Order: sequence, then structure tokens, then C-alpha cells
Amino acid sequence: MDLNDTSRDLPEIAELFVPIMHTILLIWTYSTYYNTPARLLVLIREICNAIINQCRSYIDGTSVFEAIKGNEAHEAHKKLMVALDICSSFKDSYFDYKSKSKNAWKISSNALFVRLDSFSERC
Repeated sequence: MDLNDTSRDLPEIAELFVPIMHTILLIWTYSTYYNTPARLLVLIREICNAIINQCRSYIDGTSVFEAIKGNEAHEAHKKLMVALDICSSFKDSYFDYKSKSKNAWKISSNALFVRLDSFSERC
């Protein structure tokens, strides 16, 4: 399964977070060139961008407003909550693996999740 595959239902991508983070930890542990904070920062930001794109295609602003107009606000709310859960699930996976790295991943959470947090606030 691909993180950028928009044909999948959004909740399914959460299954990818642990394998992705495990792979990143292995790279961090065994690579001599890719275990730098700068490379980790870029990688996590790219993953966050892919998650945001998935959430945006799942939510679709037009359908949310149509659901609200059609007295189906609960459906719009449900979709927004799923997107928020996906975002927090990825962050949880990151922090789990950060602790497994023996806190060697010394990067500010603000620097890593600035776009993801901004997206979550807008939801």
C-alpha cells in the first residue's frame, strides 16, 4: 500500500505509520549518511505532506458544506474527526519511535509538524 494512493480509504493509511517509522528507525540506526537530523526533518515533513494531501482528498470542502446545508452536519463532523485522528495517529507513531531511538531524534516537534499542526487546527 502506498501513502499517496488516494484510492484507499483514509483510515487505512494509519496502518502504514508503524512500518514507515520502523523503516526510518532502521535507516537512522544503520546508515552512515542518512542518519542526520536534517534528513530526518525532510523525510518526516514529506510524510506529513502526503498525509495532508490524503486528508484533503477525503474531506473535500464542497461535500462538507453540502452536508451541512443538507442537515447532515454529523457526516461532515465525522469526516473531520477521522482526518484529525489520522494526523494525531502519525504523531503518536513518531513519538513512539523517537523514544525507541533512545531520544537520538533531537528535532523540535514544531519544526517537524508545522504543516500538519496547521492543517489540524483548520479542521
